[in-house]
Amino acid sequence: MTKLLASVTNVSEALLAVDAGVDIIDLKNPAEGALGALPLSEIGEITRAIDGCKLISATIGDLPMEPELLKRATEHMAATGVDIVKIGFFGSANHSACIKALQPLAAKGVRIVAVLFADQNPDFALLPELQLAGFYGVMLDTAQKNGNSLLDYISVNDLQGFVELALSHKLESGLAGSLRLDHVPGLITLAPGYIGFRGALCANFERIAALSSNKINELRAVLHKCNTQVADIACT
Repeated sequence: MTKLLASVTNVSEALLAVDAGVDIIDLKNPAEGALGALPLSEIGEITRAIDGCKLISATIGDLPMEPELLKRATEHMAATGVDIVKIGFFGSANHSACIKALQPLAAKGVRIVAVLFADQNPDFALLPELQLAGFYGVMLDTAQKNGNSLLDYISVNDLQGFVELALSHKLESGLAGSLRLDHVPGLITLAPGYIGFRGALCANFERIAALSSNKINELRAVLHKCNTQVADIACT
């Protein structure tokens, strides 16, 4: 069953998402870029408010591909008590070096998700390296938040290949990137581990606007319906 990830910016949004039945509460500052980070103090506050009732992920920010910088940021983020740390693999340089630098943290039990970007020619050949380094998962997103969605940059066939490759390397897969309600039925058939949303859950699809409980409930209902339909087909 594909889970629902919702990105939130504060305690009130986090609790709203919990009440709406969101599976993964993702802590992010959309005003600071694709993977903008919230202050560590605020992340700690949100983590305490949720108190273990939902899985929590958090982004470390749109940082350059500098191995020691990413390692330090990941250590600090993991210390807040979040369950998953998301790291953007921007551009094409130093990816392997960054993966190696993060391997000791994964070995200590930090669950790390590598975020690749569909609008930056993502290198799926990194997935075996992520597995060897002990990463928890990998997801596809978009670096540019300009109104184009994930599906404007990558075909459904290539998304299917990504999800299957992640599964073959024992990595939890996620899909995000300005996704809308009407994208859900097609993406569910690919069976990713989760689908992530921010703008589609806000008024006028403005990712920096406040979350709407009505939009979350509507999306969750569609996700549940599609999950059920896919499960029924698989059982026939």
